[in-house]
Amino acid sequence: MLIAQEKRKTNIAEYILYMWQVEDLIRAHQFNIDLIERNLISQYSQPVKIKNDVRDWYANLMLMMYREGIQAKGHLSFLTTLVSDMNDMHIRLLNNTDEIIYRQTFQHATVNINEFRKKSGNPFAGDIETCLNALYGLLLLRLKKQAVSKETGDAMATFSRLLAQLSQKFLQAERGEREI
Repeated sequence: MLIAQEKRKTNIAEYILYMWQVEDLIRAHQFNIDLIERNLISQYSQPVKIKNDVRDWYANLMLMMYREGIQAKGHLSFLTTLVSDMNDMHIRLLNNTDEIIYRQTFQHATVNINEFRKKSGNPFAGDIETCLNALYGLLLLRLKKQAVSKETGDAMATFSRLLAQLSQKFLQAERGEREI
């Protein structure tokens, strides 16, 4: 909860990736709040009130996942909406002739996005969803301590740069600091 709150304020892409990881942690703990408390929440060096808030946060996420029928796979609807909103902004930025740097960053990532989209078996995924899925896959590989080729690492770096720029612009727009 604490990490999620901070990421939501600072980097929307990292927030989404973090929340996807939380969804998977809930699934790995079989939607058992006692296991989550023992294995995750107890590790926080926080006051009891904060730990209770974190427990409530996990319990609410579990309830939302049940209600949305995503116990086995899938993402919470508010996260899916955020990805869609990011993709909409991405398209607007690409169509804005003033966004030269963003468009160049996208051009550097385009081949990698298209290649990953083909490999993922999800040919209809948008550019931003594809980048997020690729980076989440990389995160899972790293957690498993599996090797990643230099080519894959280079491709992921293009996704990271694109998402970093988009996240900054997205949060600026949310705060009313810019219009797109």
